[in-house]
Amino acid sequence: MRHLLQRHPFPMRTRFAHSLVLTYALPPEVLTALVPPGLSLDTYTDQYGHEHGFVAAAVVDARALRPSFLPAACGGDHVLTGYRIFTRFPTPTGRTMRGLRILRSDTDDRLMALGGNVFSRYNYHRARITTGVSDGDLHFDVRSDDGHADLVVRARIGDGSPARLPEGSPFATARDARRFAGPLPYTFEYEPQTDSVIVVKATRTAWDPVPVDVEVSALTFFDHGSFAGARPRLANAFHVADVDYGWEAGRRRTREGAAA
Repeated sequence: MRHLLQRHPFPMRTRFAHSLVLTYALPPEVLTALVPPGLSLDTYTDQYGHEHGFVAAAVVDARALRPSFLPAACGGDHVLTGYRIFTRFPTPTGRTMRGLRILRSDTDDRLMALGGNVFSRYNYHRARITTGVSDGDLHFDVRSDDGHADLVVRARIGDGSPARLPEGSPFATARDARRFAGPLPYTFEYEPQTDSVIVVKATRTAWDPVPVDVEVSALTFFDHGSFAGARPRLANAFHVADVDYGWEAGRRRTREGAAA
């Protein structure tokens, strides 16, 4: 059955040449309907007492992406985008996992999109993507085939010094913003066939994201569906480069968080 394949059956490895994550703040009520059973929103309350939920728009330049049991030479280079809600998943022992619920992913490779939809619920689409670094700026230009996930962004990464928080960010400090930098230790997907949650744990090395100034000239994801008219605010933008990254095979848990 297809849902058994979609449990992330293979541990994966890659190296991020660049990872840029833009986190947007939205009213919790906009996001609640997009959070599946078992999970809850991971929120932040600002200095005025207003609660915020968050969606990350991530773009990664992934090199030698492959199942972890294969050598790097067997991997492929792909540029990937993903839109994810920050969520929490409590367990019976009192521990709470922080992670991301994937809404949509895009890739510049047809086979990657096909394989991603066979072996995950990450909702892959095809896009034309260009990227590069010039004059200290990292740029991504994503043109989705359906027009629902276009993204044109330029990040200033030249001297490596941390940028200030974006104007209008709800975070009081850079430390608060770092908690919502993404990616988090886990991703979660609800499996309706078994009324359970698939948990995928990430592995990474030397993870030290740097706040960066960004110029976003196109972002169409928030123009559609539940987000139309929601007015998201850029809350933070973080960049990392040249880091090893991977994720383990998915594991199933009950909606209450117990191992299944």
